[in-house]
Amino acid sequence: MDSPAPAPIRFETHPSRYRHWELATEGRLASLTLAVDESGGLRPGYALKLNSYDLGVDIELADAVERLRFEHPEVRCTVIRSAMDRVFCSGANIYMLASSSHGFKVNFCKFTNETRLAIEDASSLSGQRTLAALAGTCAGGGYELALAADEILLVDDGSSSVSLPEVPLLGVLPGTGGLTRLVDKRQVRRDRADVFSTRAEGIRGQRALDWGLVDGLAPRSRFEGRVRERAEALAESSPVPAPESGIELDPLGPEESEDRLRYRHVEVAFDRGERSAELTVRAPDEPFPATAEALRAAGGSLWHLRLARELDDALCRLRFNEAETGVILLRCAGDPDAVREADDRLRSLDSAWLARESRFRMARALRRLDQTARSFFAVGESGERFTGTLAELLLASDRSFLCDDLDSPAGVELTALNFGAYPMGNGLSRLETRFVGEPQRVEALRRGGAPGGVLPAAEALAAGLATFAPDDLDWDDELRLAIEERARFSPDALTGMEASLRFAGPETMETRIFGRLSAWQNWIFQRPNAMGERGALALYGKPRRPAFDWERT
Repeated sequence: MDSPAPAPIRFETHPSRYRHWELATEGRLASLTLAVDESGGLRPGYALKLNSYDLGVDIELADAVERLRFEHPEVRCTVIRSAMDRVFCSGANIYMLASSSHGFKVNFCKFTNETRLAIEDASSLSGQRTLAALAGTCAGGGYELALAADEILLVDDGSSSVSLPEVPLLGVLPGTGGLTRLVDKRQVRRDRADVFSTRAEGIRGQRALDWGLVDGLAPRSRFEGRVRERAEALAESSPVPAPESGIELDPLGPEESEDRLRYRHVEVAFDRGERSAELTVRAPDEPFPATAEALRAAGGSLWHLRLARELDDALCRLRFNEAETGVILLRCAGDPDAVREADDRLRSLDSAWLARESRFRMARALRRLDQTARSFFAVGESGERFTGTLAELLLASDRSFLCDDLDSPAGVELTALNFGAYPMGNGLSRLETRFVGEPQRVEALRRGGAPGGVLPAAEALAAGLATFAPDDLDWDDELRLAIEERARFSPDALTGMEASLRFAGPETMETRIFGRLSAWQNWIFQRPNAMGERGALALYGKPRRPAFDWERT
């Protein structure tokens, strides 16, 4: 008898429903305390001991980071701490990882990486600093969480340490960017990083400080006072003025059925027989606020903000709940003129806190799309137009198809927001990345005006903004054949190919984290040394020792 399918994972939560974190604010300071409920795992079969975490813990963390930016923007520094005595966090739960499918492990690592990047994004763009207060041992993913903070303070008690024990204990890599942040962000010397990353017991006290693994030490008797002192200093250093109050993020509450997921501005329709789905994004259905006061009154219903949250939620569900859906058709619907008006007004109000944060939020959602292991085809039917913010969906796609209908061709219309408002992980706009070898094309599009007018399908093709522009007679056949062909290729090969092709241009810490993990961790999680019957990850916590294949490959 077949076992029942696992329940779909939901990514929306609220502080009132947290099981693992406690969020408290006090003026310009906030405290985010890790108090993991051992019995509160996302799935049965493991206990979250020693403040270890699973996806459910990180979903709450991602929610808290987002709510601090929108509901508590007055906060200038958040202290991440532990409620457990002498333990900060022991990292990702090993038994959860060992019992998870390969795809789940990879997507779990990707989600946790995106959450840590969101913490760093909050510091760099919103001025919300983070202090990791390690009043006890901090290992693996727990230290990777600390690495995302602006400062790390470690208790100096002779026993508390920081460590990345994945290589010596588990036969895998730190899954949340730990190695990259060591040498890129903290600029720890290579030889010291090598020693640190192969020493399972970690490094304590003065050596941790001398090697750049932490930023400060304090004895247990003075630790809390030192934490407060550093949090105040970080809050004072924030270069971004804080608004007096935030807005409420209302629930997304999508309608769910067997083959459809419907939000206010996003809809996903599944064709599981063809292993494909249509993701349609809708234009605003009411006028966009014209003043800063009206903007704040709109609050969480602001189109760019609400759309970003819906798109983000849909992408997370696709990753975890729809593993066999390989081709996603990105479509737009509604009045494109309303999109242009919304983009123009958002840009004109950029000095307003909520306008900036909404733009930053949309940028993060689009970067989630960039990192999603699915084939994205942008599809514009007769008369449809990818405008401004929605044109980013076309620019993010692996291919784009615009119907060159003689009477009513599909089209593309750029706005000012397409020229840098939504940077990719490589720091460039999607236009700059698309034309990395032809920067004159970007300048020509920019000089054409922003907005630069509507480019119908044939002109969009000539301008390099579309991959194909079939006429209306060939449209159905060409699109159908493209989808069928894509669905027949190896999903593994497509994931590697797409990840290799999407990020032309310069490398950044973000692209290195995802690029290295997409290749190395994906491969290592499959290898017998980690996941075989006698692999290190499979035997963790058991009396048998792992048996390695000693060949280097």
